[in-house]
Parts: sequence; structure tokens; C-alpha cells
Amino acid sequence: MMIKVCGMRDPENIRDVGKLGIDMMGFNFCKDDPRHVGMIASLAAIIPDYADRRLIAENNSPRRVGVFADDMPQNIVTAVYNYKLDCVQLQGSESPVMIDNLRRTLDPDICKGVRIFKTLNVANIDDLKSSRQYSAHADMLVFNMKNDDTEGARSRSDFELLDEYDGGLPFLVGGIVTEDLDGIKAVSNPCFAGVDLNEGFETKPGIKDTSKLKDFISLLRK
Repeated sequence: MMIKVCGMRDPENIRDVGKLGIDMMGFNFCKDDPRHVGMIASLAAIIPDYADRRLIAENNSPRRVGVFADDMPQNIVTAVYNYKLDCVQLQGSESPVMIDNLRRTLDPDICKGVRIFKTLNVANIDDLKSSRQYSAHADMLVFNMKNDDTEGARSRSDFELLDEYDGGLPFLVGGIVTEDLDGIKAVSNPCFAGVDLNEGFETKPGIKDTSKLKDFISLLRK
């Protein structure tokens, strides 16, 4: 069971979450998101923008994932280089062609072996069918299960829908809360790879509740 924790931006919180034995950590580069990770501006454009080095792990674990939505390719390339990203997660309306072009730009010169994830909102079988277009282009999908009732868990049948996916790519399930534990554990699709944890485990945008995460991860991996 892979564990990705996304929306990280505070250096101390990053260090604490990194100690929980997670597999991937996500950094949000979407400018309209409160979890946005900004670049430090250069002086009068004399030197390139560069990353806040406090946000970069000193080792290669967990893997670093940059999250983007309909961003310009050059911005993605700059972030991959400056933040030493291992993976790129695209959660806008990016096409398979865009993914192919981005991969050719990044691999191998900027990030050899870069992995590209595509996020899709899933509410019904048609959403799952639409994901097939990315099967030969992305490396992994993130099925974001937005919950209109933020105070409660989804039904077991909501997660059982994921067993209908037949696109072949491994997928993570995002948009979940602690009450979704039983539903997540009920998913039996062999392509189900793990979870993407974010808003449901925060004390405020960009700050994760490490105790809540630790307890959930422990129960999930039992």
C-alpha cells in the first residue's frame, strides 16, 4: 500500500511527516491553491528563480511529487529542476499529447526516469472509462473522490466503483477522510496502488496533523 501525502509547504511539518514511513510527498505549484509552494523571485530577473531549499529533503525518501494544473511546460520544467522532483502530477485538463511532450522534455536531461501522474475526478463509470485515454501516456492515475459532505464518509459502494476500472495503470485514491478507511480497504482492483492524503488530514491548509496521519496509516496497513 503506497502512501502519498500531498499539499506540504512548511519545512518543520515536512520533516515530521517524512518520518512516518510514507512513500511520496506532494508539493502544490497551483498558484490559486492555499498550499501553493512559491519560488523565491530573482533580483531584477538577473538570476533564475530558485527553490526554497528548506523544502527539499536531504535524501531520496520519500519521493517528491510536484502538482500542477494546466501550467506552462517551462514552469513545470523549472520546478522539477529546482525542487529536485521525482514525479509530476497533472490535475488540470492536460491531454495525452501534452504528457508525451512533457516527458520528452524532462527525460533524460532534466529528470531521468521521471514519472507522470494524471489526476481525474471520479463519480461514475463514465469517469473511469474516460481515464483509458491516458493508459499509454501516464505512469499512474490519481482518482480524486471529492466528497460533498465533508463531515462524513462515503458509502462502501462509492469505493467499489473503483473495481470497475480496467485501464491497466496503477492508481491512487485521493480526496479521502479518516472515515473512509473501511471503503478504501474494500477496494479489490489489482491496479489499486495506494492513497493520496491531503485536506482530510490538516489542521490548516498546508499543515498536516501528524498524529492523525500516523494513526490512519497504521490502520490502513494492517
